[in-house]
Amino acid sequence: MSNLKTIKSIGLCSIFTVTLALFASAQTVPSMPVSAPMFTPEERAAIVSYWNQPGRLTAHPPLNIATKRQWRVRLTADGSKWLLKYQIAEGAAGAPPTVNPTAISGTSVWQTWVNERIAMDRFEAYIVAQSLNNSLMLPTPVMFKTPPPDPGPIPPTLLAACGNPPPFANAVAPQESMVVFNDGDTYTYQDNPRMSPGYAYYRFPAGSEDGGQSVSSMSQSDLDGLFKDAGLNPSQTKVAESVSRLEGGFDAINTYDTGYVSIGFLQFITAKNGDGDLMHVLAREKSDNLAAFDQDFHRFGIDITPQGVLDVVDPTTGAELVGTDAVQDVIDFKTLTAVFQRAGRTSHAFRVAQIETALHDYWPAAVPISVTVNGTVITGVVSDVVHSEAGMAVLFDRLVNRGSINPFPVVLQQIMQQHNFTTLAQTAPYEKLIIQKCVYRTNFLNDPNLSQPQDPPADTGSNTTLNPAGGPNVSGSGTTTTNDK
Repeated sequence: MSNLKTIKSIGLCSIFTVTLALFASAQTVPSMPVSAPMFTPEERAAIVSYWNQPGRLTAHPPLNIATKRQWRVRLTADGSKWLLKYQIAEGAAGAPPTVNPTAISGTSVWQTWVNERIAMDRFEAYIVAQSLNNSLMLPTPVMFKTPPPDPGPIPPTLLAACGNPPPFANAVAPQESMVVFNDGDTYTYQDNPRMSPGYAYYRFPAGSEDGGQSVSSMSQSDLDGLFKDAGLNPSQTKVAESVSRLEGGFDAINTYDTGYVSIGFLQFITAKNGDGDLMHVLAREKSDNLAAFDQDFHRFGIDITPQGVLDVVDPTTGAELVGTDAVQDVIDFKTLTAVFQRAGRTSHAFRVAQIETALHDYWPAAVPISVTVNGTVITGVVSDVVHSEAGMAVLFDRLVNRGSINPFPVVLQQIMQQHNFTTLAQTAPYEKLIIQKCVYRTNFLNDPNLSQPQDPPADTGSNTTLNPAGGPNVSGSGTTTTNDK
């Protein structure tokens, strides 16, 4: 067994999850075969040789194992899936991923049971982790002074709505992997990342995260050069920088959640089938600067098919994989994860491609709007209504993370009906009121670095009752945010 295969096999290190993982992998439908290979046999052989050189990849328990426990309590991926069902059943499907579904106001008897069940599962996992750490003569920090209350049987209505929940926690022993490139560039990852006990978007225990170098910490001259080369004007640059602070750096990576593989300053994703908006970024770099793309990706075994689907060379077998199988390889093999992060950290071309894709795919100004007022269909674009940078940032954030500007059209229509407006431009003075109802992860109306809309006319004010669709407007924050575009 090769060094890479050994490391990959111990990535799923919890003795309580190995059987489930093997069963799940056996049920995976293979990706479509490669009709036109992106790599020659010689290239695939060279890629396998590169990744299997001694010292290229090492894995071991975290280096601070002497002062920290080896076995730890972690949220389970299946428990997280169930929590998403619960969140939807509570009517909060549109809540930001940073919001704990068990904290959402809803059916109190459900909420109480779920919280108590999570606490009990975490306590039982803690007892297991403590026992395993004790056998290794390692400490286990005190998580529980007394056992939590027994939640009792699941409420029948909750069972009917969400199904029988799996365990929400287990004991795992995370592994730390280090990838070293020929130039000495080194990247370190830890699997089984720590999640909030009620997080609803965790999917891959083998996954990792790294926020990278935040955009806010980069020099202004570097940022100005990137945004200028990508074709953004100063106002667009300010908005993009503000929204990107919620995501991470150009080299940010996340391979544990519902985005599957998320990369970059706006967390572009592969999605399950390898055809997400990260492919737009790769396609742009490949089209604009083929030499840079070959240096950043192709020579390491990553490419994109003419159909816009992820294509990788398996670092162990040399097999060329497309779509779902390619995505899973990036999650499983930290070497491939590191290729993406390295490009985000060192490649000007890849960074520019990220910004160009963000502007092309998610800039809200030209998004078409259609509302019906008194039986008349009125059409236009977002920029007919929104003129401030703060307003654009709120809608940009929604487009990046939710794939739409909802509930903007609904709120706009209500304003127009209240005042019998016949054009979208007439609603511009009410921009602040409309945008307030569309805030998603953070309220850019409080950002002093962005231009702000004027206060609404006195006849409306901020107390007007509106009922926008699209879920609660709950603000959240976190060092890493998930992406379910």
